Parts: sequence; structure tokens; C-alpha cells
Amino acid sequence: MHFGIIRERKNPPDRRVVLSPKYCRYILDNFPEATITVEPSSIRVFSDEAYRKMGITVSDDLSSCNVLLGVKEVPIDALLPNKKYFFFSHTIKKQPYNRELLQAILANNIELHDHEVITNKKGQRLVAFGRYAGIVGAYNGFRALGLKYGIFELPKAETLPDQLGLIAALLKISLPNNLKILITGKGRVGNGAREMVDAMNIPKVTVNDYLHKQYDYPVYCQVDVLEYNKRKDGKHLGRTDFYEHPDAYESHFMRFAEVTDFYIAGHFFGDGAPYIFTREDAKSDKFKIKVVADISCDIDGPVACTIKPSTIADPVYGYDAQTESETNYKNENAIAVMAVDNLPCELPADASDGFGEMFVDYVIPAFFNKDKDGVLARSKMTENGKLTEGFNYLEKYVKGEE
Repeated sequence: MHFGIIRERKNPPDRRVVLSPKYCRYILDNFPEATITVEPSSIRVFSDEAYRKMGITVSDDLSSCNVLLGVKEVPIDALLPNKKYFFFSHTIKKQPYNRELLQAILANNIELHDHEVITNKKGQRLVAFGRYAGIVGAYNGFRALGLKYGIFELPKAETLPDQLGLIAALLKISLPNNLKILITGKGRVGNGAREMVDAMNIPKVTVNDYLHKQYDYPVYCQVDVLEYNKRKDGKHLGRTDFYEHPDAYESHFMRFAEVTDFYIAGHFFGDGAPYIFTREDAKSDKFKIKVVADISCDIDGPVACTIKPSTIADPVYGYDAQTESETNYKNENAIAVMAVDNLPCELPADASDGFGEMFVDYVIPAFFNKDKDGVLARSKMTENGKLTEGFNYLEKYVKGEE
């Protein structure tokens, strides 16, 4: 099996890679049937020479590769026909801007595997950059807090070498004594954010204490879906009920919004789930939140102040709750919003290593064990110029009918 690591060609440039040099070497050492060719890249976080030093071939010619591995969407004119591709296609939610890409994939007889649908038998994702989104998102949130109030300055995450560099910078700042920080979500993203808050030695408190006690030092609370949502009928039926019947629930977030200064949104928002807080909620005199790090970054969605994505170059904007519009984030009544939608790009080496570790653990073995766990079968979106059974719902999208 011949794997090819493709050059990232999408703009803005993405420096991440599916397999770092050390994981390429690991594959060659542990799977004798494997060979790897890396396409040269001047932007990749790991240099061509770093791969060569690991004994990996670097070449512009990927024609002999069976499987091509990338991170972001491959431009249509760069697609190689009749190959297997792995990348984030951003088509599974019928994104209009990538309709032509999926059409081209089908027309070129490409077998597409989307990283987002690489799952286990329970449907849980096996490879993701979520932890690093949480790590960088939390850091950027603290940076936004300092910028809004002018109380400290942090360098941009992209200028620091790794997670340890981010932590070292955070340990140098002084936070307001009575600061209350809330994290929603206990998956990869939420727990990545928690790593950073824990590294700052900020005490974690229970929901009850967070809601009812006052502190003269910073504290944080991490909550899951059943703590910021509740059934409309008052019953307590567990997480499974929430995921199966989200329409039976309503937000229970305002009780947190009334005591929170800095909110880190690291939740997963599923179809039909209640909005966490609405624009009307944000207008309330009781709504206290003034800094939001929306790592999930659903525009005009569950976090009402996230009205647009921000960028690595310009990561913070202000939201005026009364006018429901953008404003200067330093305004006294503005909510400072950090909603960068490609956060792991700011920590490309760490993010690539983390992703590669998961890819080597869960995906690579499937090529050599006859896919005994069905990992490749479940992630296969297209085959022989057609959508596979699990992705037939995209037919009208591909045809431009929806």
C-alpha cells in the first residue's frame, strides 16, 4: 500500500499535515507492506528535509500512490483521478460552496473518505483536531479578555512554538480576583480548553458552588448538556434522552450567564438542540458575560453573539446585544467575541502530531487487517463514481436540487 502525503493548496494556507515525519517512520517500521511519498511543501510545519531525515521519499510524483492524505479540501484542478483520498471535504452537511468539489470527485472516479466520518461502530469520531481547537481557543479567549479590559497582553498563539509555550505565556498574566469562567462541553474540544485552565492552576468548582458562591480568586466550572439544558416537562431522563429527543428540551443556561464573566463554548451542537442563549437572552440586565471564546463557531446559532467567524489575523470583534450588531469590543457594554474557525492552524506541529497519532492508531491498521472493524467502510463517501449507501442523502445536493 503506497500512501501519499499531499501538499495543502487551499487559501489561507494551512500548515498542518495528517502524518508528521515521526508517524510516517512509525508506519514504515510497523507495516512492512507500506510505502510513503511526501509531496514537497514550503508551507508545511514540518520541512521536506525533516521527512528525508526519517527516510521518507519526497517527490512531486504521486502517481503511484494508492491513498492520498490531506487536511483541507483539495482544489478541483489538483485532484488525481482514480485515487483514494482522505481529507475534510466539508460536504457532508451539504455546504453549497463545495458542491462542485463533490461533483468533481464523482466524475473523476475518486474514492473519498472524509476525516469527519471516520468513526467506530458506535458512530463516535476516531480522528479529529478538536483537542487542539480547545487548547488554542481557550488561550485566545484569555487573550481576548486581556485585550478587552487592557489588563494584560498575550502574544498571538501562532507566534508560540507549542502548547507548552501557550501555557508559559498564560502563567505570566494576572487575572481579576473574582473572575468566573464557564466551559460548556466535555468532549475533545471542551477538555482541551480545560487542560489550559487547569495548567493555569485555576480551581474547578461544582455547579452549585459556581452558581451560588462568591470568590476572591478566579474559578471555573465545566458543564455538560444536561447542566445547561433541561426537559420542558421537568423530568430527568439522562443524556441518551437528550440526544434522541432534543426538541423536548430548553436551555437552562441563563442561570450560568447571570454569574459568568468569561464563557468558553466547547460544546457539540446537534440538530434540533435548543440554542444555548438567544439574542433576547443577551439583552437581559441579568446577562453578565462580557467575553466569549466560541470554539464551536456556529454562525447565527446557539451562541447568539457569534454573528460571524473571526480570523487568526483579526481574532476578536464586539457584539452589541441591544442592537444585535457588531461594535468595538472595547466598548463597556460590548461582548468581546473570539470565534476563529480554524484554531488548530495556530498550533500546527502539536495538532499534526496529535492527529497523526489517532490516524496511525485507528485508520492505518484497517488497510492491512482487511478493515475488520469497518473503519474504512463507514468513512467511504464515494466509490466507482457514485455515492455510497450511507451518503445517498447527498444525491440532490450533488445534482444542485437542494
